[in-house]
Amino acid sequence: MDHQSAVNGINFLQCLELDVSVYIMSFIDDPSVLVRACAVSHFWREFVITNGLAKQLCVKTFPQFANIVDIVDESKTKKNSTTKNASEREILERDHKVYASLHWAILKANVPTKDCLQKAVSASSTDRLPDESVETTVGSRGRLTGWVSYWSSKGQSDPTVPETLIYKMKPGIWVITEIDIQPFEAFFQPDNPIYSSKSVRFRLGHLKPLSEIGSELGDLPLDVAADDKFKWTYTSPEFPMMQDSRLQQFVLPEPVLWVEGYLQVELLGRVQRQETDGLFYMCVNHVQALGRLLYPAFDVEVIEPYGFKKLVLKHVPEDLAPFLESTPNHDILHLRHLQDVAISHQLNWDVLVRGFEQGPNVNAFLDGDDDDLDEMNGRFGF
Repeated sequence: MDHQSAVNGINFLQCLELDVSVYIMSFIDDPSVLVRACAVSHFWREFVITNGLAKQLCVKTFPQFANIVDIVDESKTKKNSTTKNASEREILERDHKVYASLHWAILKANVPTKDCLQKAVSASSTDRLPDESVETTVGSRGRLTGWVSYWSSKGQSDPTVPETLIYKMKPGIWVITEIDIQPFEAFFQPDNPIYSSKSVRFRLGHLKPLSEIGSELGDLPLDVAADDKFKWTYTSPEFPMMQDSRLQQFVLPEPVLWVEGYLQVELLGRVQRQETDGLFYMCVNHVQALGRLLYPAFDVEVIEPYGFKKLVLKHVPEDLAPFLESTPNHDILHLRHLQDVAISHQLNWDVLVRGFEQGPNVNAFLDGDDDDLDEMNGRFGF
């Protein structure tokens, strides 16, 4: 861009009313465009920062961040710098850098996926407690110990009666790409029936305010259904499930950003009748949700988990560049292979063979142009 073009660009913004200019810029949906706008001239940079366009774009794209009440710089060179003594200008500068960096990290974080489930919360029904508790389906319990462990619903004469399982997610900011379920094969029953569902759907949400649910959750897992204690704000499409005891991967249409919160697994349609009582059951061996964690570059503290209010965003600027440049692990969760082998030992040789037939699964990433990495790379031309 030559000097005259730059001048014309500046005059273009200056000739418009402020609200018109902000309205036009609100159509930008890529944080790198705002960064390039800052590079046009000092006037453009001031316009973007003063009007908080980076923050507006980030919050518009990821509404969970509308509840951020403070930002803490946990840089190794600073001691938990907050906004308590900052000037209005310093806050604007900080918000611009942090929200642009956060947005870019969500889009470009190049890190391996991890299981983001922390613990089981509840099941809509359970046949026998505690042996068939939903608690057995999360983490390594039963999968690496050699013990048979699974959740079982109560029996139903109507095969259309659904079941739900609820899990609490690990702390942090996650970009969730897929959810995996392993139906249970009852190898101790005639013909080794597999108690899968016909299909599955996933929801993500947070606890309702205490004023609505009456009391805190208490010790987990709960012995009763708790679906009415949550507000679900994301619902996936319905995925068909195979009547197969292998770990089945359900890749979300688009990766979903989530800040802590809870996952509901909705099992739809019963397919297997138990021979002894003629009732339909659903049984699950294992559930895991895979996502990319933005820690240590970004972390969050939820001050009020009931109602999901008042978030404190924590960031470490010097961790952002290596975080974006890290090499992804294209063999999603090598632990998955180890888990499948362990399962084979607790079942039979046929399961072992089926486990080895499972190939590696490639990470699913948000779309984006990697050519922008050098331009952003934690610096953003500030």
